[in-house]
Amino acid sequence: MNPSANARSSDSDIPTDPAVREALAWTQSARFFTTASLLSQLPASDLPEVAFVGRSNAGKSTAINTLAQHRRLAFASKTPGRTQHINLFDLGPAEAPDGRWADLPGYGYAAVARGAKLRWQQVMADYLAMRHVLAGIVMMVDCRHGFTPLDQQLLDFVSERVGRGEVKLLVLLTKADKLNRNQQSRALAQAQTSLAEMATDASDISVSLFSALSRQGLGDAALTLRQWQQSPGSAPGAEPAST
Repeated sequence: MNPSANARSSDSDIPTDPAVREALAWTQSARFFTTASLLSQLPASDLPEVAFVGRSNAGKSTAINTLAQHRRLAFASKTPGRTQHINLFDLGPAEAPDGRWADLPGYGYAAVARGAKLRWQQVMADYLAMRHVLAGIVMMVDCRHGFTPLDQQLLDFVSERVGRGEVKLLVLLTKADKLNRNQQSRALAQAQTSLAEMATDASDISVSLFSALSRQGLGDAALTLRQWQQSPGSAPGAEPAST
């Protein structure tokens, strides 16, 4: 397996690849399953789970809704930091789901009471460290700011599981429509360089520019998630990042 982080930066919003169309149809099947405030409240399951994480205001809920092509699947609060539970969404046939997404609480919003913040950060940490069906992590990072210290702390926290190849990682550089092409290229290159530092021979790490507004990167993100679900043990193909 390529030890470098992988990158996709296609910005076509009209899927012509049958595999992309099928992937988008699959992500569109996402529907709410259940919510939990503690790891012990999550249902036992053999379905592969993909966790969505990111700083408050990084566009996490919007990215989930864009992937699912559903405006209100994940609740995007006007008050960042409000979501304090793990919300699960099933995908695939209604009678036999074949995948599950986990929307984890956003982090880094200063206005949230310290006690509540510590509590749900512990819930998120427990999930990322101990959830045995966790197959992948989708991390939302505002492309205008890059990896913040809190983003880096989260990457450090999951680096062991990612490095062993136990959990895959896709970083979506959100709000790409707010940058011009040169700025996008720089943001992508900087993210690739940072992620390459945590890559191993066993890891599957990708990064992509993403915009809910222009749909840039939507097809590639959907295809990656679909490939994770179909082949949990193999990495989707992509261009190698610079190291």
